[in-house]
Amino acid sequence: MLPDTIQYTADAIALLKGMISIPSVSRDEQAVADFFCQQLEGLKIAYQRHGNNIWCMPEDFDSHKPTILLNAHLDTVKPVPAWTKDPFTPEDEDGRIYGLGSNDCGGGVVSLLQVFRILSKEEENYNLVYLASCEEEVSGKNGIESVLPLLPKISFAIVGEPTGMQPAIAEKGLMVLDLTAHGKAGHAARNEGENAIYKAMEDIQWFRNHTFTKYTELLGPVKTTVTIINAGTQHNVIPDTCQFTVDVRSNECYTNEEIYDEIVRNVKSEVKARSFRLSSSSISENHPFVVRAKALGRVPFGSPTLSDQALMRFPSLKMGPGESSRSHTADEFIKKSEIKEAISLYLQLLHGLAI
Repeated sequence: MLPDTIQYTADAIALLKGMISIPSVSRDEQAVADFFCQQLEGLKIAYQRHGNNIWCMPEDFDSHKPTILLNAHLDTVKPVPAWTKDPFTPEDEDGRIYGLGSNDCGGGVVSLLQVFRILSKEEENYNLVYLASCEEEVSGKNGIESVLPLLPKISFAIVGEPTGMQPAIAEKGLMVLDLTAHGKAGHAARNEGENAIYKAMEDIQWFRNHTFTKYTELLGPVKTTVTIINAGTQHNVIPDTCQFTVDVRSNECYTNEEIYDEIVRNVKSEVKARSFRLSSSSISENHPFVVRAKALGRVPFGSPTLSDQALMRFPSLKMGPGESSRSHTADEFIKKSEIKEAISLYLQLLHGLAI
């Protein structure tokens, strides 16, 4: 029989308050990582650390069993100016914990740690590995991408992003493109030169109107959005270059490389991808964890927002306490009841699971 979760919930809330009080904006997580390690030492949980990524493995790790990864991130975005509270002072008010990172992704970090504490002492059909990673908000290369090669082979992962504890079984990927339309400089008063802005406008119109044909109900179609444009040096000079940026949100039907190739075939501008590494991801509704989740009334869905799942090359899903709509907002909060529910539900889903 699993232990009562009352004390574990209290421990999770206390840990969350401590984390909120330490600024941990992406690429500046050392202080919160130090604090987290101190807390693990106090709980007598063995851990390993690489940069500001911290992971824990059970003492009786069995290499013959599959391994489940429990992952959430320590870093936060910068606080927006509209905060009416101190974002680095946790406020416990009306059943809510206010503070930067409380919802994204502190609730997931502290809830999954309690699950690891409980289940790593049980005889399960799998090994558990717990990972608190850094640089998630900027998809930094010193984050989870640097740690995965150091971990055992992962069979399945739960990413504790805020989803209202509903399983996000698919997630859109991201690719950022920088395009350059080339023209020829000339004097604006004379009928000379080739205006790069006009050339760029044709390609921008293509992005606005083009439809990638393959999609599913989970994630919908690929979405491309022109977000930045820059051209010209002064009012009387025909611009010879026009640069613009396109945000591409890929679905599970295409690789980023396939989308890139289709774009290159159809536009006249020079196209450069900043990276192909942030892929879309999905997991079958027939996966044993998803089947259990549905049996408990959870509703699978597709998520438009990016997470560290994009860097995982094994089956994974996103499921955690809190709501995505609160992330990156002023006066961010998570409900204490959501942390309590998360710990209990994770345990119901994982205890005795066979994958």
